[in-house]
Amino acid sequence: MLETTPKRMHKKGSVWYHVTQGSNRIWTALSRDFQESLILWAQAEAASSPEHPDSVAAVIKRYRHEVMPKKAPRTRKDNEAEIPNLLNAFGSMRVGDVQPFHVRNYMDKRGEVAPVRANREKALLSHIFNKAREWGYTNAANPCQGVRGFREKGRSRYVLDGEFAAVKQAAKPFVMDAMDLAYLTAQRPADLLKMKWADIHSGALHIRQNKTGALLAIEVSGDLAHVLERIQSRPVEKRSEWVLQRDCGHQLSYHGLFVAFEKARKSAGVSFQFRDIRAKAATDLGDLAHAQQLLGHSKRDMTEHYVRSRQGVKVMPLRLR
Repeated sequence: MLETTPKRMHKKGSVWYHVTQGSNRIWTALSRDFQESLILWAQAEAASSPEHPDSVAAVIKRYRHEVMPKKAPRTRKDNEAEIPNLLNAFGSMRVGDVQPFHVRNYMDKRGEVAPVRANREKALLSHIFNKAREWGYTNAANPCQGVRGFREKGRSRYVLDGEFAAVKQAAKPFVMDAMDLAYLTAQRPADLLKMKWADIHSGALHIRQNKTGALLAIEVSGDLAHVLERIQSRPVEKRSEWVLQRDCGHQLSYHGLFVAFEKARKSAGVSFQFRDIRAKAATDLGDLAHAQQLLGHSKRDMTEHYVRSRQGVKVMPLRLR
């Protein structure tokens, strides 16, 4: 079983520390939070450990500086949490020495604990190796190629109208606003949170999706126009440029939204997740072409799978003889 705590990372009391090698070991406090400590450990490890110029650690260091800043904020955050595990397993190895069986061994051990995370970490490792080849660190084939990941079961949760209404009734105003916008626009949370009033012009709400880069212009009419008017007319201490904001004028954060949503969801006694609202919107549309446009899917079969996994395939019953 793969260790969940890397070498040279220890806990004293409630605080995690990075500990250097050698006789005169230096203890550097990281954080009380384990996930944050993993990220800080990776940074401290890179700073304190000598690395070979063509080691995986050296490539990861360059990848973090040149590639990750161009990614979406949520993707960067996920990568930062994944890198410590990759450094712990492959960091000291030379890029050209990593073979498919090393990756397979990593996947098998990591999969005992977190198979979905193992898939994500392999995907990141594969991209890092592709960059290593582009940068000239190695001519060897990508060792992740051909290594099978774990089968993942997609979500099939459909949110009933009554459940949706119950959570809204128990929610704070900004959560209710976010839920309505998520349903009416079928956008991901990250795209909702970055909406600005300046994005509304020429009779449409203009969105560039973080994940796909798709540019949408959603007509501001009907219920969407009503919800936007409701948000704008609600009394707040300070009005800001953000559509979804705190009363004080600060932009609503990802963490702030989900903590408040979770509280409302528990109060209402239902179990759906905020991301299920996007699927509900696509399913309720009843028009695959329209749903595909709103979701930003490049292929129609992606939308069909997205909708049918929650709605099921409609079939006619038999007739009595």
